[in-house]
Amino acid sequence: MASRELDWKFTESYIAERDDIAVLRQHSAELGIDVVSAATGAHLAFLAAALKPQNIIEIGTGLGVSGLWLMSGAPAASFTSIDSEADYQQVAKAALVEAGVPVNKVRLITGAASTVLPRMNESDYDLVFVDADPEAVLENVEHAIRLAKTGATILVAHALWRGKVADPAQRDEPVAALRTLLASLAESSTVTSALSPVGDGVLQLVKN
Repeated sequence: MASRELDWKFTESYIAERDDIAVLRQHSAELGIDVVSAATGAHLAFLAAALKPQNIIEIGTGLGVSGLWLMSGAPAASFTSIDSEADYQQVAKAALVEAGVPVNKVRLITGAASTVLPRMNESDYDLVFVDADPEAVLENVEHAIRLAKTGATILVAHALWRGKVADPAQRDEPVAALRTLLASLAESSTVTSALSPVGDGVLQLVKN
């Protein structure tokens, strides 16, 4: 086994995931929802704890796995999340409240990101997390940058898309979209960017 793969497996096994998050991870797998890995979740919690955001917005709620990780790092933050699946969001909301997040700090918006995001106020959020349709990642990140305050952090999950982005032979639509995004942001003066290989890859941006 290659040393990099050993490192990845060790990094994932190092994380002691909370029982409530582990249960939602299992339910997500049963429903075919692609969630962040445990190591990525810990990375989100670490960054949220370090940044101490007041307002977090997430694009792609799922059952609440990433939301629970984010709020574990920033329990005093207000949390907004967008998803097209109302049933999933109800599970996520119950999980967040059960974890101790005040109900008045949780705002879940049901609808397609392409419809909801253009109506959101710009420069309102300290931390933006993008974990939605990879084929729409260019549009979602464009909106994420608009929603972020100057100096705020934007995180994009699955930035290496199952190891395919680094493989020149892979050319499907999500891979092409992510490669275009990475190339454009690497040369952008709008953000400062870094790409982490944790989990399935996390693209990290700070709005300049």
